[in-house]
Amino acid sequence: MADAKYTIPGLYQRLLRQARPYRLHIVGVLLVDLLSTPLVLLTPLPLKIAVDSVLGSRPVPRFLEVLLPAAITRSGTAVLALAVGLTVVIALLSNLQDLASSFLQSYTGEKLTLDFRAQLFRHVQRLSLTYHDQKGTADSAYRIQTDASAVRYIAIDGVIPLVTAIVTLLSTIYVISRLDGQLTLVALAVSPVLFLLTRTFRRRFRQHWREIKQLESSVQSVVQEALTSVRVVKAFGQEDREEGRFVDHSAAGMRARMRLMLAESSFSLLNGLTTTAGTAAVLFIGVRHVQAGTLTLGQMLLVMGYLAQLYTPLRTIGRKVGSLQSHFASAERAFGLLDEAPDVTERPNARPLERALGSVTFRNVSFGYGKDRLVLDNVSFEIGAGTRGGIVGTTGAGKTTLVSLLTRFYDPTGGQILLDGVDVREYKVADLRNQFAIVLQDTLLFSTSIGENIAYARTGASADQIIAAAKAAHAHDFIVRLPQGYETQVGERGMQLSGGERQRIALARAFLKDAPILILDEPTSSVDIHTEALIIKALEQLMQGRTTFIIAHRLSTLAHCDLRLEIEHGRLVNSVPLTGATLQEDKVDA
Repeated sequence: MADAKYTIPGLYQRLLRQARPYRLHIVGVLLVDLLSTPLVLLTPLPLKIAVDSVLGSRPVPRFLEVLLPAAITRSGTAVLALAVGLTVVIALLSNLQDLASSFLQSYTGEKLTLDFRAQLFRHVQRLSLTYHDQKGTADSAYRIQTDASAVRYIAIDGVIPLVTAIVTLLSTIYVISRLDGQLTLVALAVSPVLFLLTRTFRRRFRQHWREIKQLESSVQSVVQEALTSVRVVKAFGQEDREEGRFVDHSAAGMRARMRLMLAESSFSLLNGLTTTAGTAAVLFIGVRHVQAGTLTLGQMLLVMGYLAQLYTPLRTIGRKVGSLQSHFASAERAFGLLDEAPDVTERPNARPLERALGSVTFRNVSFGYGKDRLVLDNVSFEIGAGTRGGIVGTTGAGKTTLVSLLTRFYDPTGGQILLDGVDVREYKVADLRNQFAIVLQDTLLFSTSIGENIAYARTGASADQIIAAAKAAHAHDFIVRLPQGYETQVGERGMQLSGGERQRIALARAFLKDAPILILDEPTSSVDIHTEALIIKALEQLMQGRTTFIIAHRLSTLAHCDLRLEIEHGRLVNSVPLTGATLQEDKVDA
């Protein structure tokens, strides 16, 4: 997956569109966060009052003289109590503001992340199988679960503190300039250096984070492959080999993080030295001004307090610009997934389809995964509604691909596929796929209960309908013998059940769906003779009145087919109508 390299303005535009539904929430968070600015500016004030108006003989600040009675402002004890009271009130208000800001940030950020993850998950499910076959699942899972959270950090934890820091910075500059303009210029002299440092390191951080994200995704791929193929790993005794792969990929990620850490440490060191130099210069000149009588001691302490507030937002701006590069790299990856276009798309005025009759026509259909990987070549045949067609051929001949084209898991690269005389691309995709019930060779169950796995075929199915489907699939008897019956958990991929039990649950799912077209991909290839007999008996009932495609190697599975399609090297080499005599000859030849 080649991710687009967005510019910072381009990323912000995408993020603004993504966050638009929560714009009022974000504005609310920003307003609450901005309340910290006056509280920050008030924080050094009690110290100034205590030094100048309690320890010294200067009057309290003019706005307090206007607000308070003269009896308080002219009493040293009352002014001291006022300074102490202001300290407590400012601290209390600051904590309340911080609490409200944290709550609003968490709520808005979590909602924003959840919606973005849901959008990515919805999109990746609609991407064609070609995409998933080529890219795998681990990288997409990492982008959905990890990279998607970048939208929260940029919009809430990044931009809002950045805006607040800028407002605080400008307010502090204004206040200091009213006290001593020369000190303001000295304090701001370090700003160009900080700006150049931030600009220089920003690009380096972003490149490091791109590399780290890619390496972390590859580590997740190794873990997923090893755990999903754990039986193969154990069978070949390759645990040490898989551990080696994991350690190698993880070590590469560790080295990338160390390089990032060195860059971040260098940035922090240079940033700290620069602001320390500014503080030292202001302290030197401030003391000179106090000695010269142009500045009181309280005012100098106030300036020094504000100077800390001045450099704090400057450091915050630099730190945020640096840390945002991680989230920009994640946002690039998440938007890169969202920008992947599905190969199978629905036409603007697609036709609805309630229930198909079931006639299927292939007209000169070809399909390939690339110019040099042709899987089906000019295949043509017709199967009437209610007809049972058996598909045979050697492994890799293109049998499964043929039925995958019918369900629009892929679209043909040439030719047409018609359902009831209409090109399948003319139908709404969801309506088209609703016409098929599919039973695969490698039965996949979800890690939930048996009842829920059967009900997966029909949303809102009742318990009676689920049981009826299980009975039709000859699965009810073994289900009720289990300790928890239909509530029995099947485990990951259904591994708590035997292959035959999983296959009969898949058949029950097909019965419950009651679709007009049935696709059976090697439904009995991995079961014993007794289980095969039960499955074939269920299949006979399931195929009644339905157009059926059966992919099989065992001729017994094709006993009730009307037509046999022979596929070799992607081409239809034979189309044989089947009768009892034909099947008997096949058995003799076999």
